[in-house]
Amino acid sequence: MLVQKRHADDDIAQAAWLYYVGNLSQQEVSARLGISRFKVLRMLADARAQGLVRIAVEHRTSRTLELADQIVSRFDLQEVQVAPIGVDADDEELARNAVAILASGYLNRIAGTDTSLTVGLGWGRTLSAMADNVTGVRNSGLTFVSLMGSVTYASHTAPGDVCVRLAAQTGGRAILMPAPFVTDSAEACAGIISQRLVHEAMEIARRADHALMSVGECREGAILFDSDIFTADQIQQLRDADVVGDCCGVFYKADGTVADIELNRCTPCVQPADMANMETVLLAAGSGKLAATLAVLRAGFVKRLLVDERLAVALVEAADGEDH
Repeated sequence: MLVQKRHADDDIAQAAWLYYVGNLSQQEVSARLGISRFKVLRMLADARAQGLVRIAVEHRTSRTLELADQIVSRFDLQEVQVAPIGVDADDEELARNAVAILASGYLNRIAGTDTSLTVGLGWGRTLSAMADNVTGVRNSGLTFVSLMGSVTYASHTAPGDVCVRLAAQTGGRAILMPAPFVTDSAEACAGIISQRLVHEAMEIARRADHALMSVGECREGAILFDSDIFTADQIQQLRDADVVGDCCGVFYKADGTVADIELNRCTPCVQPADMANMETVLLAAGSGKLAATLAVLRAGFVKRLLVDERLAVALVEAADGEDH
């Protein structure tokens, strides 16, 4: 119950900040947060009743709300939430759990009604931690679908596992992508996608209302490099092309362009071009994700960002450095 109340208080503070400090209209706040104007009115009333609104918004996350506004402006995003863990905290697990709590609050916000929604899911430890933190959502109209293929070994963080857990927790249903994360060739990938069951799951994923994704690093010591997912040739492709990160099975260079490598034609997944009508939400945790997060944001398909405070500061500093 305490977690639910914290989520509710944070959402109320976010709405109050945008309306009273950001000078957005109630309709603009409604569009920014993806909720009805009636709910915005109720949240603003709650903010006043709780004493959050005086001359400014008094809330423990007011510092991070201002930081979020800076990121919205610099990267042309619709919404940013920053988890207040402190700029000196260099604990990746802490950052990951903090962003996961934000993500569970976002899911609670969009799915806490009887509305039918399809939520596409990527792969990663932060998304898995989000599933661990979801409470109080019961909606039989929810569908969770994998945006990408999965790995062959059982994993708590695998896309299919996260989909199934979220469906079980919320009373919704799970649709898995019956395909591997990566194939041996572009021809093999095309053949797998053409299979009826894969094609049907892919079409559902491409029509998702929301997409919750995380970002992965592509560098020495990163999980993707140290795992047995890729062949030696595929790893070399990533190195030769100066790939810095991936999101849902698509690999990006530092400038946000999709790397022109064979590997990017070997992953059965929903492509950025398919996401134009989705509410695309990126979860990024840990300062080590800076280069990868910058690349994915520069790709231009992300609308909302959930990030920890330390990484948020690094994103602002990187953006400011480019302006000089």
